[in-house]
Amino acid sequence: MTQNTRSFQALFSEAGEFVEARLQELAEMLPVPAPRRLRESMIYSLTAGGKRLRPILCLKAAEVFGMSWDVSIPMALGFEMIHTASLIHDDLPAMDNDVLRRGKATNHVLFGESLAILAGDALMAWAFEYPLSALSKSNVPAERICEAMRILANSLGPFGICGGQVLDTDPESMETGSDFPFKVAARKTAVLIAACVESGAVLGGADQAAANAFRTYGNHLGLAFQMVDDILDVTSSAEELGKTPGKDATQNKKTFVSLFGLEETRWLAHNETEKGINALRTIEGDTGFFAALSENLVERTR
Repeated sequence: MTQNTRSFQALFSEAGEFVEARLQELAEMLPVPAPRRLRESMIYSLTAGGKRLRPILCLKAAEVFGMSWDVSIPMALGFEMIHTASLIHDDLPAMDNDVLRRGKATNHVLFGESLAILAGDALMAWAFEYPLSALSKSNVPAERICEAMRILANSLGPFGICGGQVLDTDPESMETGSDFPFKVAARKTAVLIAACVESGAVLGGADQAAANAFRTYGNHLGLAFQMVDDILDVTSSAEELGKTPGKDATQNKKTFVSLFGLEETRWLAHNETEKGINALRTIEGDTGFFAALSENLVERTR
């Protein structure tokens, strides 16, 4: 594991700008036969900003194994579509009932509930069609594409964020044990983050051991990310977060903070960060970006 001589922030910003530019291109190519209002609803949320963490993870993981961003970007954007769709649905009145996301009105506030649901559904479908269509025109072996897409599909379904959302919102699915926040975070947050790095590695040509190590790294990164999210929900303002703070307490959710308190949750987040960095040590290649990312995210303030 080595560290690139350029600063982490410069590397992250460079990748983020690349993702933003390609997202804008993608929004412009959204097929005209799709109803205008559906296109507007999809594009509104897809181009609403954010960290672009998930597509960046996918690009950088593939890069470790020599794949250029121009080749891996369809896979990365597929993950951003999945993430965006999950946020649209998460904000709905039937879920978290939120009116603010990334500092802007949530999708259903502007377009109505039914259109927001359909926009999320359409983005999830496009997350499969677009990468498969684009990658099939590249020189990437079909078996790599199929495995990367399998990882994406698994992260979305009953074993992934859909299952995690049930644990997070369905009262009959909630548990009282101290391990419950770990179960929710593993499916609702960590599974998609882990899938981004694992699928990027697979697409780039990683062997099974390296792909597994990246998945382990992503799982620990995702848990730490959710722990910090839980902390920020009780310590930050709406202006800092870009979304409504205090929602977890209002909805009586069993979060890391509600069960362990602020200080222990901070310790847990740092512990998960160290575990993730340790997983990187078995990967041949420059994974310094990922170690720096973990250290940066655990200290984030928004």
